[in-house]
Amino acid sequence: MTNSSGTNLDSRQAGREAADSRDGVRNDIRIQKTGEPDILQTSDGRLTLSVPIQIKRRSGRKLVTLPNGETDPVRPWDVTATPLQLALARGHRWLAMLESGEAKSLKEIAAREGIDNSYVSRMVNLTTLAPDIVAAILDDTLPNHVTLFDLAVDPPALWDEQRARIGLGSA
Repeated sequence: MTNSSGTNLDSRQAGREAADSRDGVRNDIRIQKTGEPDILQTSDGRLTLSVPIQIKRRSGRKLVTLPNGETDPVRPWDVTATPLQLALARGHRWLAMLESGEAKSLKEIAAREGIDNSYVSRMVNLTTLAPDIVAAILDDTLPNHVTLFDLAVDPPALWDEQRARIGLGSA
């Protein structure tokens, strides 16, 4: 399919262009990563607003950063616990169950929770992380490349080795 200027369009583009032409408004969204904000007015009175943004991923969430470095204010749904924070909390809860005698083994905890005992073991491993790594998990400031697997599977006993494994400097 082609538009009035002869450009080839896929079906989604064609549908959007047809809908736009019906209501007389052209809705066109493009994401620019560089440049300055700009407003252009065409001869027929339409305005084009150009705002370059950068989209970053933080623990699976998308965060829009404007050119001046500002981000949107925190919304209630943005403060829900991340998967890493939930895993850390589970690990500490399960360790507390062991230490208090509420559960006698990791197997017992796994049976109660209806999950695999290797998962319970990995989450309890998170309780041995260096304090600055725990703080980074809670503050949601770990580098994006760090995964739960990196932290929970066979973590080194020495905190400096933990930091080196995930690419953090010594604290």
